[in-house]
Amino acid sequence: MGKSKRIREIASRIDRHKHYTLSEAIAILKACPPVKFDQTVELTLKLGIDPRKSDQQVRSVVSLPNGTGKVLRVLVFARGEKASEALAAGADFAGDDELMKKVLDGWTDFDSVIATPDMMREVGKLGKVLGPRGLMPTPKAGTVTPDVVTALREIKGGKVEFKLDRHGVISNAVGKLSFEDNKITENIQALLGAIWKAKPNTAKGQYMQSAYLSSTMGPGIRISSNELPTA
Repeated sequence: MGKSKRIREIASRIDRHKHYTLSEAIAILKACPPVKFDQTVELTLKLGIDPRKSDQQVRSVVSLPNGTGKVLRVLVFARGEKASEALAAGADFAGDDELMKKVLDGWTDFDSVIATPDMMREVGKLGKVLGPRGLMPTPKAGTVTPDVVTALREIKGGKVEFKLDRHGVISNAVGKLSFEDNKITENIQALLGAIWKAKPNTAKGQYMQSAYLSSTMGPGIRISSNELPTA
């Protein structure tokens, strides 16, 4: 089956042998034939470390200055007053045993999870549901905390978690295609800076090996190494 007209038009805009600046890559993605929804822009970064080694894990959080453009549904595991505080601050769901049973039964209609420390013994039992989806709350990500209101506001305001997968790759949304170019660039630079800051002490050689920028229905565009932090 031949390629669609849209795919052929996209391919004609890209030189596969060229590495693009961020501004060039964003411009190409925006010039691609439009679709009927606001596409997510994603940065994919290959790191030169061994994800099999426990001392070479990369996982942290960053507050994107312009958010991701996605309205996040946040679940808070908390009891009594803390659950009420979370709901008042904008949590989409908050509670304890009833919500835990619902999740254990397979419900995952949410994008992020916060838990108070006293809930973690029970929340840990949900690992088989939350873990594979990257939804398990952790102290390092700031999602296990007694201050559920602050954690909730940070997540709703653009705080995201990034982590290395088993292939040594990090992929994160950095905005919507409708964002102004400079806002996408600011988000990318914030994410790159945070990933660089999270560089393991045991990492050897070139840390950031390659980066690609893409949109939901668009191509992956190789980013010039000059755009990546080196110190």
